[in-house]
Amino acid sequence: MKAFLGILGTLLVLAAGYVGMYRGWRNRQTRQADLAPLPTAPEHSARGIEGVYVATTSAGDWMDRIAVHDLGVRSVADLAVSEAGLIFHRQGAADVFIPAERLAGVRTDRGIAGKVTAEKSGLVVVTWTHDGRELDTGFRPRRKADTAALTASISNLIGAQ
Repeated sequence: MKAFLGILGTLLVLAAGYVGMYRGWRNRQTRQADLAPLPTAPEHSARGIEGVYVATTSAGDWMDRIAVHDLGVRSVADLAVSEAGLIFHRQGAADVFIPAERLAGVRTDRGIAGKVTAEKSGLVVVTWTHDGRELDTGFRPRRKADTAALTASISNLIGAQ
């Protein structure tokens, strides 16, 4: 009987934790509901560097994940860089398109909401503006060797503006 009560108590604590996380996520979405929809990605864009779309946060606040428009959904993705901008082709979530004229900067970093890496330059973080807000989007390339080339190509795109 004690084992049953222990298991039941553990399940109740886990359920309460999940309910709390769900309510917190929904409250965050409500607070961010005024953020305008994202621009539509151009058709027939080429695939890019494979990796993981980590999250989008408020710029400079790596823990303030943006919950609306699927921007906070981590997913396997590839990142294509073109003259039009950046396109994150995501599996299981809507693609994210950042027009070139909205790009403000690119850097490598150790972490962003949902992902911290062992190496100091494990993530490519793109700073951009949308609806009057400055945002950071994190991407972790599958191959470490792709990081420098990706960062350089995004820097060139920003410099061409």
